Amino acid sequence: MKLLVIGASRGIGLEVVKQALSRGYEVRAFARSAESIKLYNPRLEKRNGSALKVNDMSSVMTGVDAVILTLGVRAGPGMVLGPVDLFSRATEIVIEAMKKARVKRLICVTGFGAGDSRAKLGPLQAIFFQLLLGRAYDDKDVQEIIVKRSGLDWIIVRPVILTSGPKTGRYKVLCDPEDWRSGTISRADVADFLVKQVQDRTYLGKTPVLTN
Repeated sequence: MKLLVIGASRGIGLEVVKQALSRGYEVRAFARSAESIKLYNPRLEKRNGSALKVNDMSSVMTGVDAVILTLGVRAGPGMVLGPVDLFSRATEIVIEAMKKARVKRLICVTGFGAGDSRAKLGPLQAIFFQLLLGRAYDDKDVQEIIVKRSGLDWIIVRPVILTSGPKTGRYKVLCDPEDWRSGTISRADVADFLVKQVQDRTYLGKTPVLTN
């Protein structure tokens, strides 16, 4: 089974590549700088490109069975002051390419604070969230709508504050909005959950929050 990991060169995406390989999957790692990935495995294929380019996405989608979408933007003034539309634009292109290639399973990472989970932020947390991340998460709101309307077998995963800690396997998967809360979770634990969803149908059509 072959997985396409979009945003594979760093962060959650890179952790997904490592863990998917360790579980025996074939992996196509896609990123602007995929060649910088310092992993070597006969089941790993590195492909450079942009998720905003239709031709790049069409070519990289051939022959894959599932897509794990882990797009991110680097923190900086642009995220605070400028418009952010990477998530929604890229997701539209990814979904169209998936449909043409007849790939059904989409596992998409957004974050706690996207969509209806924003209502669960505390008052002080909500102020800082809006100041620092508001523009990016406004676009993630749009991204989630696009995914939900796609007609694919989708899962939207909303991790809380990310850390660089190890994989523990001791995280919580919160589907009931009454249970949603903030906290921290390692990128490795998020990746553990994402790879498990490739063949698990438990959370299809759901938006679980991941936290420790």
